[in-house]
Amino acid sequence: MEFQLLGPFTARHDGRPVPLALRRQERCLLAVLLLEAGHAVTTERLIDLLWDTRPPASARATVHTYVGRLRAALGPYGVRVSTRHDGYAVEPGTCTTDARRFTELASAAAATGDPAERIRHYDDALSLWTGPLLADVADDRLRSRLGGELTGLRLSLTEHRAQARLDMGEDERVIADLTPAVAEHPTREALVAAQMTALYRTGRQAEALRLYERTRRLLAAELAVEPGRELHTLHERILRGDPRLDRPPGPVHAVRVDDQWLPWSTGGHPALEFCNTYAGWGTQPPLPGSEWLRHYATLAVWAGHQDLMAPGQVTRLRDQAAGRPDDATAVLDDARRFRTDLYACLTDPQNGHAFRAVATHVQDAIRSSSFIRGEDGLARWQPSPSASGLRLPLHAVALAAAELLADPRRLTVRACPSPHCAWLFLDTSGRRRWCSLGTCGAGRNTPAPAGPREAGTTAP
Repeated sequence: MEFQLLGPFTARHDGRPVPLALRRQERCLLAVLLLEAGHAVTTERLIDLLWDTRPPASARATVHTYVGRLRAALGPYGVRVSTRHDGYAVEPGTCTTDARRFTELASAAAATGDPAERIRHYDDALSLWTGPLLADVADDRLRSRLGGELTGLRLSLTEHRAQARLDMGEDERVIADLTPAVAEHPTREALVAAQMTALYRTGRQAEALRLYERTRRLLAAELAVEPGRELHTLHERILRGDPRLDRPPGPVHAVRVDDQWLPWSTGGHPALEFCNTYAGWGTQPPLPGSEWLRHYATLAVWAGHQDLMAPGQVTRLRDQAAGRPDDATAVLDDARRFRTDLYACLTDPQNGHAFRAVATHVQDAIRSSSFIRGEDGLARWQPSPSASGLRLPLHAVALAAAELLADPRRLTVRACPSPHCAWLFLDTSGRRRWCSLGTCGAGRNTPAPAGPREAGTTAP
């Protein structure tokens, strides 16, 4: 049986909801035992938690009655509530809780050195929260007594995830993640600092400064204190436009286009350039700063730089994204997932799952495209700006990927074997092994041409 405690109290058995016929205090008692599953909770502590400082004279007998009702309601589902000395315990192994899963994922995140894997653990853990702890069972005082550590861990994971995303260059995601968290905890300085940094990096300096002023006023009014040193220093750096705030570290192999950094063009085809990034792409975990697809603006500028879109379209899309940041973030997430699938598809022709994922994007792009004849006399699919909306650059690169996958040149795609690269490139001569960075393979004997990268390779 599974119990949800991180939000409204619910119970499920074999994936189906179980409407337990329990009163509010009985559900509250069960929640206390579930939070301490495997450990005995004394009757005195149960009385203290259920009635706070005003227990009735019959409290002990009432607890005994509640436990009897719990046993009757839960017994058919295999959940055992045992008596231990002067207390009760839910026997381990007879049920699971989202609270326990949450702490397991937090431990897993702390134990991994891979930033991307750590973020996945953070996402999985935080997604378990659907509201305040025991939202429909406990009041605020009882909630703080029961779940202070869980709530604190939730905030800590939110902060750690934000920092990890900042290190990976996922600034828009940080803004989306932290906007509700900062609204709920406006004086939590670590959350505010991460939000300010992300706002600054995405060109929203004024919003970052306004957030600081709002936080400073709240700290003074509610706690009679000034912002801490770290938040104050961050504010000063934003005012000065300190280049140290432009982390992740600057790219090694990059070109500046408009106001965005893009990786060098070395692959020989837009679909390959989309899969490539700064030096460090082949490192697992990816090096901080290796990601180039950091903002929606970067995606739009890249598509224009690759002649997949007209300059005017790039400008219009950036304006639209500024007014619809959540939609732009969703498109950016889809673009990153598409890139991962496309990389896998290109490096392993037998990867059917990756091909189907790429094909889904291609079909979506075609539904929003027209088949036209260009000025060069060649026919091609062209995505419609009005039908595609903010997905226009994604549709454009999906069509480019389809063109490459249908071309015999697809069989000449190679992955650079340098441990700090893994860029894709076309090898129509059949003689190249390394990419064209000039550093990969320097001082090495160039062996016979390598085939596509082995199955199992994953893009960061």
